[in-house]
Amino acid sequence: MVDPPRFPSLASIRAFECAARLGSFTQAARELGTSPASVSYHVRQLEMQIGVPLFRRHPHKVELTEPGELVAQETVNAFAVLRASFVRAAELDEGKLALTTLPTFGTSWLIPRLGLFRAQHPEIMVDLDLSAEAQDLGGGGHDAAIRNGHGRWPGLRTIRLMPSLFAPLCAPALKAAVAGLADPHLGADVPLLGRPDWWALWYHALGHPDAVLSGRFGTRLAAEHLDVAGALAGHGIAMGSPLLFAQEIAAGRLVLAHDLVIDTGRSFWLTFPVTRQRSTKIARFRDWVCEEAARACDAGADLIGGAVLMEGS
Repeated sequence: MVDPPRFPSLASIRAFECAARLGSFTQAARELGTSPASVSYHVRQLEMQIGVPLFRRHPHKVELTEPGELVAQETVNAFAVLRASFVRAAELDEGKLALTTLPTFGTSWLIPRLGLFRAQHPEIMVDLDLSAEAQDLGGGGHDAAIRNGHGRWPGLRTIRLMPSLFAPLCAPALKAAVAGLADPHLGADVPLLGRPDWWALWYHALGHPDAVLSGRFGTRLAAEHLDVAGALAGHGIAMGSPLLFAQEIAAGRLVLAHDLVIDTGRSFWLTFPVTRQRSTKIARFRDWVCEEAARACDAGADLIGGAVLMEGS
């Protein structure tokens, strides 16, 4: 009788199942990626543990004993059920892509395009999380992320999508009112919107490293896409990405308030765990988002080529 606390090891059971199903220690070794001697050893350990011979060993072949036939039938069936459950689990996982990205990138660039991805891959449901903080990709909650940075995150595969640019953006009706924007000493009747450090860097690139901007800001908002929403409504000049808001510029709803565009030295990257490189759903999203990003970069080639590199934002 098998002693429950000393239930046979899974390695021994797996070796037996494979040998019984294939009728050969040699073929079992080939499937398991080991040697026939290892398969024989694990089967022998199993026989010794339960006290019953499971195979008759002949010079050039093995055959199941009567007890071995009984155990083989149940074991092979059990492993077949396990294999099927793993296949179903993989199929279920491949049907849902959990993404996380920055709020502005997600709201202004990715979401308007996601319908194109779904049209190409209706079998993949997208679960999109917008978070200003980088989410952990190792805990199983997210499959992939689009992050902003320099592309160096341990354990993650990274693919560059587009550079991180910014420039002053405003509604067309305000273009004349912001003609003196380049001189920080003149001030402006139109409030500034966006991160003060981005504005300081932009003025630094114009040759005003000590520009004093206090008192020039209007409403303080939590994210870049909200600043640009304010600019669209005519509430000020937003410091934002002309690549992420290219559709608004192309439609004439936004214009560059000045020709100077800053390249922060950072980029937007698609990233996912190295262990998920063979995932079909990630590969399909990777191919699609890289194509979309390449089109966006081609359309914004003049902006990218003329941008002034000012690292530090």
